[in-house]
Amino acid sequence: MTAPHRIDTHHHIFPTHYMEKERERVLGVAHRLAPEILRWTPDAAVEALDRAGIATAVTSISAPGVWFGDPRAARALSRDCNEYAVTMARDHRGRFGVFAALPLPDVDGSLAEIEHAFDVLRADGIGLMTSYGDVWPGDERLAPVFDELNRRKAVVYFHPTAASACANLLPGIPAATIEFPFDTTRAIASLLFGGTLSRCPDIRFIFSHAGGALPMLAHRIAGLMRVRPDLLEKLPKGVMHEFTKLHYDVCSATSPIAFGAIRQLAGISQLLYGTDFPYWPSETTGAGLAQLGLAAAELRAVERDNALRLLPRLARSA
Repeated sequence: MTAPHRIDTHHHIFPTHYMEKERERVLGVAHRLAPEILRWTPDAAVEALDRAGIATAVTSISAPGVWFGDPRAARALSRDCNEYAVTMARDHRGRFGVFAALPLPDVDGSLAEIEHAFDVLRADGIGLMTSYGDVWPGDERLAPVFDELNRRKAVVYFHPTAASACANLLPGIPAATIEFPFDTTRAIASLLFGGTLSRCPDIRFIFSHAGGALPMLAHRIAGLMRVRPDLLEKLPKGVMHEFTKLHYDVCSATSPIAFGAIRQLAGISQLLYGTDFPYWPSETTGAGLAQLGLAAAELRAVERDNALRLLPRLARSA
């Protein structure tokens, strides 16, 4: 048992209406973890926080998200999930923050939900998927949404999913194993080359699982600038500048190789604690970090201080 002090920025919930409407889709993503998902309750989530020494977890909806092609249904599902998350946070005061879901790629619906999430629900940030069918977040059609999030200086958290074009490419291998890390990388590249990262400097972006394949591909992606001078207009400060501004949770990336790679790319100051509960046991990330030999100040930064810098309101409860 560790005294609760950590801040978990990668923690999932399963609202009642969401599971009633999308149970089969959710369990289809969960695969062998379906029993854990079905046993999930808010009280079980609090117990998991206590076991892992987590003071506060910021909740979000995991893949498959809330968008399934019907804008009206996605708007209703987003609102249901966000109202549930805020109620759960109030019922367990101090233990949960909220990353609100949006019905992207429905722009008008998303703009309305941003207003409700921040002005009515007082959410801590926004939780998005890395892609929506065949639309990635840097698509120019989504620019009004990110411009509004930039105006609000929002924290925007991305959780991976599998793009429709990449579903079941390797039969028998779950999408979470291969496709999720690569879709995270596609989302970052989309925001980069679409100009969103440089156009919206006041959004604080968080990406799951140490940025997926980004640490390996970062310099390869940056090399595109040498043969595409037209990209300088969208990236006046360069590719690596934009990568080092992003934040990355270290869920599933606490092996020496994975952690070393994202640390070299972004630095300790950009790394956040995340568990991916209940898909991963809540204790896994803490146990992994403890084996890395980090200095006490570095460990505290990853486990707590970096998150409080992004989300200072959590300091009152954490």
